[in-house]
Amino acid sequence: MAKRLFFLLLTLLIGAVLLAACGASGSAANKVQLAPVSALPKPIQNAPATVRTAYQFAVANPDALANVPCYCGCGVIGHKSNLACYIKEFSADGKPIFDDHALGCSICVDIAADVMKMTAEGKSATEIRRQIVDTYSKFGPANQ
Repeated sequence: MAKRLFFLLLTLLIGAVLLAACGASGSAANKVQLAPVSALPKPIQNAPATVRTAYQFAVANPDALANVPCYCGCGVIGHKSNLACYIKEFSADGKPIFDDHALGCSICVDIAADVMKMTAEGKSATEIRRQIVDTYSKFGPANQ
């Protein structure tokens, strides 16, 4: 009986360790601040998860995306950073006025996802900008 109890406790302990290890390897979205989905307009709420998460990240971390350029060609429509692909401006009361550009642009979303991942990893703004420039400059001129 004692042997059976020992193996049961050992099995439970191993299971708990494995579950804790799996939980610790969550996505970047779990390690950075995101705005609530309810803060987004309905069309963005209904967008694919990667797009929706990028918008949530933009609302909660505008400085992170303002720090990096975009390489999708959106400079011709007046965008000055990757943030502009998501948010036109913030109103006087601090609420975002959304831009729907990133709803249909995978480069914009990829850049935001990379910034989110590197932010979760604790990289500095300078390191993040350098990596974005190195990775995406092959797609065209920067909008900054």
